[in-house]
Amino acid sequence: MDADQLAALRTPEGSAALAAAAGVAGGDPLTAAAALRSAGVPAGLAAAALTQAELRRRAVGKFGPEAAGMFLTRPGLEQATRRVVADRRAARLRAAGVRTLADLGCGLGADALAAARAGIRAYGVEADPVTAAMAAANAEAAGLAAQFTVECGDATAFDVTRAEAVFCDPARRAAGTGRRIFDPNAYSPPWDFVTGLAERVPRTVVKVAPGLDHALIPAGAEAEWVSVDGDLVEAALWCGALAEVPRRATLLREKEGPLPAASGRAGVAAYQLTGSGEIEASVGPVRRFLYDPDPAVVRAHLVAELAGELDATLADPTIAYLYADEARPSPFARCLEITDVLPFSLKRLRALLRERRVGRVEILKRGSALEPERLRRDLKLAGDGAASLVLTRVAGAPTVLVCRPVPG
Repeated sequence: MDADQLAALRTPEGSAALAAAAGVAGGDPLTAAAALRSAGVPAGLAAAALTQAELRRRAVGKFGPEAAGMFLTRPGLEQATRRVVADRRAARLRAAGVRTLADLGCGLGADALAAARAGIRAYGVEADPVTAAMAAANAEAAGLAAQFTVECGDATAFDVTRAEAVFCDPARRAAGTGRRIFDPNAYSPPWDFVTGLAERVPRTVVKVAPGLDHALIPAGAEAEWVSVDGDLVEAALWCGALAEVPRRATLLREKEGPLPAASGRAGVAAYQLTGSGEIEASVGPVRRFLYDPDPAVVRAHLVAELAGELDATLADPTIAYLYADEARPSPFARCLEITDVLPFSLKRLRALLRERRVGRVEILKRGSALEPERLRRDLKLAGDGAASLVLTRVAGAPTVLVCRPVPG
């Protein structure tokens, strides 16, 4: 989308085209385009409206009902923070006393909008003119234009003394191609600028990819990994006065809703596990119950801290499955009861499952090169029973654990 197309969509005719596009989005693109043209919408405007309608439909999972009024780009939507995560971060900034925030490289404005909703005055900076205009339009649509303003410019040139805190989410996709960038030095703004912010601004937060190498975490920073309903979605570095612990795993559960032991905004259960990230869990034998830790716990290197809570051990020092004698409810790991421990053998496993008339299996794996779908085909399952198969290593040896879920 270019600036002229965005301007056209913001006219009364554009609003009507967006409303019409919303009614036909999600089906066959050619049929949808024909429907808009037959309604008198010019071809160029119809194409722009249909693109926005499709992006808005996809964005509901991240932004909820607000997505229906937002202006979006594909790369911007892919990198944008989910609302539940952005709201929680904004609440933490507000609780830390932050009243003004500079969002360097604000993209479509998801994080700055969350800050504005939390009562923080947000200043967004975005290098791409169209994206900057979309962020401003999103602030207006949300009724937050007075709390969140956007400048089109170079994030590295912004006067950070204008704000009490800085948030930066460097672009991790190549302009034009949309391909992921794995080298932090190729981010925009570059990594050395991003990490240098912590030395210039006492309160700095940097959003990073979940796969960030721990060696790149600045000294003294808190590294937090966040999952939503079991999916690892991002990591963040809390620097300066905002750092509270070395490592944190935050689990958000939108599907659960608020629970007595949870904290967070209405409708979201939140759980946090913290620690140094440097402790190693003890190694022992396979025991009756297996715990599969949430990916945020694994990436934060907090498996040992979780093992301490569960009185559990590893069966292999390189595999993040925990084993215990008792099943203890924990939001940080799924629990399975182990019924059989077998050295991996396709023939032996197939015979066991056939004997028990197992026709359905879920397959989990860590430390195994086997492809779950290929194994499922090779097992030639038949029957009305179900089981969970865990492909892993025990003391270095390929092993399959036959399990059943423990009711949570």
